[in-house]
Formats: sequence, structure tokens, C-alpha cells
Amino acid sequence: MSSIDDLLNTIPIPLMARVDQRFDRPVVPDLEKVIRRQLRGKGLLDSVQRGARVAVAVGSRGIANLPEVTRSVVEELRQAGALPFIVPAMGSHGGATAQGQKALLEHLGITETYVGAPIHSSMDVVQVAVSPRFGMPVYMDAQAYSADAILIINRIKAHPAYTGTFESGLVKMLAVGLGKQKAAEVCHNVGAERIGEFVADIGLELLRHINLIGSVGLVENAFHETALVEILGPEEIEAHEPTLLARARSLAARFYIEEFEVLIIDEIGKNISGAGFDTSIVGRYSSPYLTGGPKIRRVAVLDITAKSGGYGGGLGMVDFTTRRAFHKFDPEQTYPNTLTSTFTAGVKIPMVLKNDKQAVQACIKTCNLADIRDARVVRIKNTLCMQSIEVSENLLMTVRSHANMQVTEGPRQMAFNKQGNLF
Repeated sequence: MSSIDDLLNTIPIPLMARVDQRFDRPVVPDLEKVIRRQLRGKGLLDSVQRGARVAVAVGSRGIANLPEVTRSVVEELRQAGALPFIVPAMGSHGGATAQGQKALLEHLGITETYVGAPIHSSMDVVQVAVSPRFGMPVYMDAQAYSADAILIINRIKAHPAYTGTFESGLVKMLAVGLGKQKAAEVCHNVGAERIGEFVADIGLELLRHINLIGSVGLVENAFHETALVEILGPEEIEAHEPTLLARARSLAARFYIEEFEVLIIDEIGKNISGAGFDTSIVGRYSSPYLTGGPKIRRVAVLDITAKSGGYGGGLGMVDFTTRRAFHKFDPEQTYPNTLTSTFTAGVKIPMVLKNDKQAVQACIKTCNLADIRDARVVRIKNTLCMQSIEVSENLLMTVRSHANMQVTEGPRQMAFNKQGNLF
């Protein structure tokens, strides 16, 4: 027994009940068919010459149905007579190496065999312009720039570290994703509080200098399903992407309980969010320029997903973690993106406890209540799985009074194994 054991072993953990949260759930039926129909209907591939090399830019996030979407685009390009190839458009992610970025795509299911096109991964860039408003260099992936045409695929959603007209989406993929580590560094080094402006200035300028034949914009619902797909021509992106961002915000998952003391997150990871978790859901941010979300006093993260490949961004925004998560944290996968973005808070190491039980107890012990038995506790698997959560018994009255929440099971004790970890 250690002194930490002595301090935490007697901390009571409340009974927990399973609760369903209801969200709007539009879903695109037969997504691949819809993409093919939109591509043909818009005629975006009509200008593609037979034998033309077309770079298909794909990012690194855990986007729903991304392999299927990419394969559909590749097949349509082949039917148009083109020779498509894949380029990773992910800034400094994947350890900021060509091999790491290709491996990250393959880890997400975008393999050469599955999508039917080679992956050409490189960190080499060329400067194609200077942005008109801020005079910043506009960089472009050298492989994509050498192609006869380019098509980009990305999800449109709120960004975890800044707000702007264009957040995670098409313009940001042009400004930062295709500009690789060099473009990401340019955007972040000149002032984090104005990243949204820089992204717009660079991304929209790049549009004027490349043969972008089209883009696939994806919007997801709260269940991590494709809710909307829009094929946009290059002339439509500036006007239409903000509308898609607004739709993404309206469909996003959230807590209907707006204030509680303790949040337990089973897992974080790059495949869940670039920040490890959706910061707007949790109300914790790596950037000092963002606020909002629920009021939560203590947050614990119990694990890092296998698909994250050791990327542990997000740990620095919480209060406690476990040895299991700590030992999965890989600086080589985590730090390059942080050194580029300059948002260092998200990759710091919080207090590390030996198991899940102690992480939960530490949150409760330190939540600054006169009686810790009054602590309101919420547990989620991750911020992609917000439809089913667990809440402590003292929150059930709040749950039952809300039209979009329903108790489905419990309350019951949290179940820990012999090692003190949750089943």
C-alpha cells in the first residue's frame, strides 16, 4: 500500500445509471451511389483528359466511411479515363514524415488495394503564391502540384482549437493539409488567435493557382454517420462551405447536462478527434482563445485508442489519467504536430494514477465539495459515442426532466476487475 492508495481507497464511487441521449439522426442512404450521381450530375470530371494524372487529397481524421468515399471517387475518375493517385493532405500529422502519413492513411483503411489507386506520400512542397491579405507563402504538396488536376475529400466540422468562417474542412485542407508541415507552421507561428483568418487567406488564394476540379464535403451526425454529402466545384467552396459548417454544428453531439463535477472518458485518440476528444463537448481546450461548453470541474482519461498509434494529444487538457494510457503515449507521434501548431497545453502529462478506479476516485476527491458524496459524475466511452452515457444516481432527476434523455439501465456499481480497471 502506498500513500496514494491510502488517500484514495476510501473515496466512495456513486452508483451509475445508463442514459440514452437523443439527437437528430439524418443519414445518407447508399453513400457511394450518391457520390457517383453527384459527380456525374455536376459534370466536374467532364474536363478531365484521358490519361490525366489526378491527385485525390485525403486527410487523417477518423472520418466515417472515408475509405468507401475515396474508392468511389477513384473509380469515377478511372471511368472518366484519368489516372488517379492518393496524396495525404494532413499537414504535420503522422509524425510529419512521408512514411508516417502513408501509414496513417492505411491505418484508417485507405490502402492502395482497397481504393484502387497508389498512395504518393511526400513532405516536399512548392510555393505557388503569396496570400493577398497577410503576405504569407502559399505552399502545395509537390506530388499534387505536379498532377494534371486535383480533387479533395474532407469532413466539415467545428475545429477543436479555433473558430472562423472556415474551420475543419475544405479550405483548411487546401491551406494546411496540402501545404504539409511547412504550411501548418506558417499558419500557427504568426499568431494562434488569428488562425482562422490565415487559413482563409491562404486556402482561398491556393484555389486561384491550382487546377482543382472538385471537392467532396462530408457532414456527420452525432452518431458518427454521414448525414450529408456535397460535391462542390472550386467556385462554390467559398460561399457554400460555411453553410455546411453551420449544419455540422447543428447536428453535433453534446451533453444535455450542462454542469457536473466529474467526467470520466474511457478513451481518446486521433481517430476520435485531432485534439484527442471533441473539445466543445468537454469544454476543455488547448487554445486560450476558445471557451464554452459544459462546466466540469475534473476530467479523467483512462486510455488511448489503438488506432491513435500512440498519438496522445488531449491528455494535457484533463486532470488525471492512468498508467495504461501514459505508457501508450508516443512523443514521436504526438509532438511534431504540437511543435508545428504551437498549442502545447494539449500534450502535457496530467497526474498519472495506477488504474481506472484511482483515476475516478481522484476526480471525486479533488472536486472541491463539502461532501464528496454529492459529486455528480458522468462517464462516456469517447466523444464520438455520446448517445449512450452513464450518470451518477444524483443526476437522475435532471435526466428524467429532460425530453431528450431517458434512463435505460441501473443504477448500479461501477464494475472493476482485479487490476482496478473498468470492464
